[in-house]
Amino acid sequence: MRPGTLQLAALPPLSLYVHLPWCLKKCPYCDFNSHERRAGTDATAQQARYVDALLADLEASLPLVWGRQVVSVFMGGGTPSLFEPEQIDRLIAGVRARLPLAPACEITLEANPGTFERERFAAFRAAGVTRLSIGVQSFDDALLHAVGRVHDGAQARAAVEEAARSFDTFNLDLMYALPGQTLAQLEQDVRTALAFQPPHLSVYHLTVEPNTVFAKFPPRLPDEDTAWDMLDRITAMTAEAGLQRYEVSAYARAGHRCQHNLNYWQFGDYLGIGAGAHGKLSFAHRIVRQQRHRQPELYMDKALAGAAVAQEHEVSRRELPFEYMLNALRLKDGFTLQDFIEKTGLPPNSVRGQLQKAEQSGWLEADGAWLRPTARGFDFLSDLQSLFLPDA
Repeated sequence: MRPGTLQLAALPPLSLYVHLPWCLKKCPYCDFNSHERRAGTDATAQQARYVDALLADLEASLPLVWGRQVVSVFMGGGTPSLFEPEQIDRLIAGVRARLPLAPACEITLEANPGTFERERFAAFRAAGVTRLSIGVQSFDDALLHAVGRVHDGAQARAAVEEAARSFDTFNLDLMYALPGQTLAQLEQDVRTALAFQPPHLSVYHLTVEPNTVFAKFPPRLPDEDTAWDMLDRITAMTAEAGLQRYEVSAYARAGHRCQHNLNYWQFGDYLGIGAGAHGKLSFAHRIVRQQRHRQPELYMDKALAGAAVAQEHEVSRRELPFEYMLNALRLKDGFTLQDFIEKTGLPPNSVRGQLQKAEQSGWLEADGAWLRPTARGFDFLSDLQSLFLPDA
C-alpha cells in the first residue's frame, strides 16, 4: 500500500502458474527452463521435496495475494506429467488449502505422449486436474525425430485418445514449419489432430531461439512463403472443423477457450511458483514482476528457506503500454481503452498516437468501443506490438 506511480481502481483476475521443470530429454528447439532428469536420481524423493518447496513458496507468497480468488491454475514445464499422480494430488490439495479457488477454476496440466500411461491420465483427473494440454507437436515419426521428441506418432495418437476419454476439455499442441516439412505433411498432421475432435488446438511456428541446440546447429527449415502457406491452411482447416481462431496461435470450440492463457492475454495477474517461474502482480499503486531461482536444486533450497524469489522489479509507467499491448493484441477480439485504463492505471492519451499509427497502417480497426487487430495486423503482429515499445 506504499505510495506509487499508479492508481488502480480494482485488481485484475488472478491465476496461479506452477513450474515443474524436469523432462526425459531436452528438445533441441526448447528455450524454456527445463532440465533432463538425471540417471540414478530418486525421482520419488525428488518430486516429494519439490512439492514441499512449491507449497513453502506459495505459503511465503500469500501476503501478496491475500483474499484474492484464483480463476485458473496451470502446471507447465518441463514435463509435468512425469510427476506421479500422488504428488500432483498433494500439490492441488495444498493449493486449495491455501488459496480460494473460483468454483469453476480451470486446472491445467501439461503432458507429453512420451510419459503417457492410460491409468496416469485418469489419476490426474481424479487428483483434480480439469484440463490436459498434450505436447504432440506432430504425428509424423520422421518429423518428430527431426525435432528431438521422445515419442512417436502411435504414442501421440494413443495419448490423445486417452485424454478424450478422461477429460471433458483438452488441448493439443502442434508445431509447423518443422525441418524438412512439406505442405502436404502439415495438412496430414492437422487432419490427424482434427480427427480427434479436440476442443482446443494450439499451433506454433517453430522458431530457432538463442541458447538452444538448434541455434548452435541450425536445421534446414521451410522457406517463409511455405510457412505462410502452412498457416493459411491451418486457419482454413480449423475453421472448417468448427474451431474459432481466438488468439494468434489458439483455436477453440465454443466454451473451450483456455481461461488461464486468456487471463495472460487480457493482462490479468498471475503468481508464478516453481524453478524459474515468472509472475505479475498488481497492487493499488504499482505492478510488480517476480522471477524465482532457475536451477531446481537451488530453488528447492531457497523456497524451503522462505526465499524463493530471485528477482523482483516494479514495472515503470513507460513500460506498461508495451506490456499491455504485447498481450492484448494477440487476441482476435482485441481490447477496449477502458480495459487498458483499468489494467494499467494510465490515461488513454498515453497510447493515442500509437493507436492512430496502427490504424493508419491498416493493422488495427475500431468497432464501437473495441480495438481489434485486422487480418493484416495479425500477419504483422510483431510490428504492431513494437509500436508501443518505450523508445518507439
